[in-house]
Amino acid sequence: MSVLHRKLWRELWQLRGQVVAIAMVVVGGIAMMTMALSNYQALSDTRALYYAEHRFADVFAQAKRAPLPLLEDVAALPGVRQAQARVAAHVAIEIDGFDEPVNAQLVSQAGPGDPGLNGIHLRQGRLAQAYDEVVVADSFADAHSLVPGDALVAILNGRRQLLRISGIGMSPEFVYQIRPGDLFPDFQRFGVMWMAREPLAMAFDLDGAFNDLVVTLERGAREADVIDALDALLLPYGGVGAHGRDLQISHRFLDEELGQLLVMTRMFTLIFLGVAAFLLNIVVGRMVGTQRQQIAVLKAFGYTRWQVGSHYAQLVLLMVAAGVVPGLLVGAWGGRALADVYMVFYSFPYLSWSLSPLLVLLAAGFAVVAAAVGTVGALARAFRLPPAQAMQPEAPAVFRRTLGERIGLARWLDPSARIVLRNLERRPLRTLMSVLGIGLACGILVMSRFQAGAIEEMVDVQFGFAQRDDLAVAFAEPTSWRAIHELAALPGVDVVEPFRASSVILRAGHREYRTTLLGLADDGDLKRVLDDRLHPARLPGTGLLLTDHLADMLGIRPGDRVEVEFREGRRERMDVQLAGTVREYMGVGAYLRRDRMNALLGEGDAVSGAWLGIDPDQRTRVLDALRERPRVVSITDSMATVVGFRETMAQGMLTFTLVATLLAASIAVGVVYNAARITLAERSHELASLRVLGYTRAEIRRLLAGELFTLAFLALLPGFALGLGMSALLVRGFESDLYRIPLVITPSGYAWAGLLVLAATAVSVAMVRRRLDRIDLASALKTKE
Repeated sequence: MSVLHRKLWRELWQLRGQVVAIAMVVVGGIAMMTMALSNYQALSDTRALYYAEHRFADVFAQAKRAPLPLLEDVAALPGVRQAQARVAAHVAIEIDGFDEPVNAQLVSQAGPGDPGLNGIHLRQGRLAQAYDEVVVADSFADAHSLVPGDALVAILNGRRQLLRISGIGMSPEFVYQIRPGDLFPDFQRFGVMWMAREPLAMAFDLDGAFNDLVVTLERGAREADVIDALDALLLPYGGVGAHGRDLQISHRFLDEELGQLLVMTRMFTLIFLGVAAFLLNIVVGRMVGTQRQQIAVLKAFGYTRWQVGSHYAQLVLLMVAAGVVPGLLVGAWGGRALADVYMVFYSFPYLSWSLSPLLVLLAAGFAVVAAAVGTVGALARAFRLPPAQAMQPEAPAVFRRTLGERIGLARWLDPSARIVLRNLERRPLRTLMSVLGIGLACGILVMSRFQAGAIEEMVDVQFGFAQRDDLAVAFAEPTSWRAIHELAALPGVDVVEPFRASSVILRAGHREYRTTLLGLADDGDLKRVLDDRLHPARLPGTGLLLTDHLADMLGIRPGDRVEVEFREGRRERMDVQLAGTVREYMGVGAYLRRDRMNALLGEGDAVSGAWLGIDPDQRTRVLDALRERPRVVSITDSMATVVGFRETMAQGMLTFTLVATLLAASIAVGVVYNAARITLAERSHELASLRVLGYTRAEIRRLLAGELFTLAFLALLPGFALGLGMSALLVRGFESDLYRIPLVITPSGYAWAGLLVLAATAVSVAMVRRRLDRIDLASALKTKE
C-alpha cells in the first residue's frame, strides 16, 4: 500500500463522523431519486404493457342513440383499425349493510369469442353470461368484500333489478376508477360493472342501438381526422364529441401522476445534490486549508500535482460512495412501499416494479456529480498550490471591533455570549454558509410537511366554502321544473338548488377546451363560486365566469369574448363575454346564470340535477325516496366523498411525508453536525487556551453549543423562506387543469421544521461533546496560527 493510500484511509477514519453526515445526505438524494424514478418506470412500463395486452382504445365517443349498422360506417373510416359499439349507463346501486348512496357505471362487455377493446382482466370468476349477471371492478369489490356469487340491487332506468356477481375484474379503461365530476376515487361509493350487451341494451331501450363507441387507430393515422369523421357520423344521433386518450379520465389522471413523479425526481434530486455538494465543499475546503504543509511536503518529495489532486479526489469519491448503496436500499424500500399504494389506488393486475441497472448508474452519477460540484474549487487549490507557499501558514485573520460592539450590544452580554457573537461576525462567509446549509435543511422539512396541509386546504375550500350541499342529485336527462318541486316536497329536504349542465367547447382564437358549462341560480348558497380571495361571488347577468386557470389556458381576460359551442340540442355556437374569473382548486369550471343558459339552449326551464340541503335526522328517509325516482341516476353524498377521499389518500400521503421527513431530518443532522465538527476543528487552539485560562469543561461546552444554536436560530427564518419557495416550485410543477395545489403552509408545518432543526442541533452538540471533552491541550496549543 502506497503512502498516499495509507494517508487516504487514515483521513477517512479521522473524518468518519463527517463522512457519515455527508453519506446521509447522499443517501437522502439517491433514495428520493430512486423512489420516484422506480415508480415512474414501473407505472409507465405497466401501463404500456397493460394497454397493449387488453387493447385499450385510442378514441372514445358517446351518442344519445345510434343504430348498430352505423358501426360498419365507423369501421370503414380511414385510419380506423377496430371499432366496438357499446351500451353504457350510470345507475344507482343498493348493497346490503351499506346505507350510503352508491353509484356505478355499467358498460356492456364484448360478446362470446369477441376479444373486443378495453378487455376485462378477470381476477376471479367468469364473464357475465345470464341477463342478471355482472362483473364487478376489483376496487369496488374489495371495498365491500364482494365475491362471485354475491348479489346487489341496481336501479336500471327506474326499475329495480337483482344482479348477481359472476366475476371480479379490471380494465385498462378504468385504471383510475372515479365517478365523472369527482377528483378523487371513492371505492365504496362508486364502482364499475360489466354486463352482457343484450340485457343492458334492453334495460335502457337501446336494443339494436348503442350510446358508447371505442376505436383503435391504424399505425400512422391522424387522430384529429378520425375524431372529425366520427363527430360527423354521430352528429344526427346526439353525439357529444369524440376525443382521444388525452381526455379519457383514467388515462389523464395516470398521466398527471407520472408527471408529478418526474417533478419530484427533478426537484428533490437537485436539492439533495446541492446540499451534498455544499457539505463536501466545506469539509474538503477546510481539509485542504489545514493540510497546506502536508501538501507542500508531498510535492517536495516528488509527488506530482496530479497525484496529490487525485489523492483528494479519491477521498471525496469514497465519502460520497458510502451513501450510494444505502441510498439505493432506502429508495428501494420506499419505492416498493409507494408501489403497494399505487396497486391499491390504481387498478393494475400487476405492477412491474424493479430496480433497473439504469437507476443504479444514475445513483452513481448522482454521487459523482455531487463530488465534482462540491469540491472542484478545493481540489484545484490543492493541485495548484506551490510547495514554497504551502510551507507557510495562512495569513492570520484581521480582527477589529464587531458591529455588535460598536452599537453597544456587548454591554448587555456576558463574556461567553460576546465570544460567540465575535466569532460569528468575524467569519461572515463561514457563518453565512453554515446558516444557508441549516436553512436548506429547514426548508426541506417545511416542504415535506406541505402536501398534507395543502390537500386539507383544498378539501376545506371545495366542501366548506364552494360546495355546501348534503346530497347532489343528477337526472338521466334534462327535465322540467316539476322534478324540482317533487324534490322539495320530500320529507326531510330543507333546500333545493337546481342546476343545468351541458357539455361545451370553449374557443378563444386558436385555443379551445372541452368542459362542462354549469348554469346556477344567481342567489345560490349550496353551490357558490369564489373570487380570488375565496369570497362568494355573484353570477353576472349575461356574462360567463371561468376558473382563473382555464382563462389562462385560453389566454383571455375579463372583457374578452369567448366562443361557446354546445355539444347537445341544436349545438348552437355563440360569443359570450368573459365577465370575470373565479378561484377553484379542483378541476376547471365555466358558469352562467341558469336562466341565461336555458335561453341560449333555446329550451324552457330545464334542469340537469339539484343540490339538496337535508335534515340529518331524515337522511335515510330522503335517500330511500330518491332511490325510488326513475329520473335519478346518481346520488352523491358530499361528506361521504370527503371521508372516502381521506381514507383513500391517507396511506399515500403518510408514506410520502414519512420518507420525505426522515430524509430531510438526515440533512438537518448532517449539516449541523458538520458545522459542529468544523467549528471544533478550527477553534481547538482557542478552546484549549480558554481551558488553560480557567474555563471549565461545562463553560467550553456552552460556548460551542451557544454558537451552534445561534446558527440554528439564525437559519430558521431563511429556512422558512426557502421552504416556502421550494413549495411554490412544487405547486408550479404540479399545476394542471385537473387540480391546483394551494400554496398553504400551516403554522404547525413551520413549527415542526423548526423543532426538528433545533433537535438536530442538540443531537449534533451531544455527538461532538465527547470529542470536545477529550481535546489534548498540549497538542492544540502547539497548532500554528
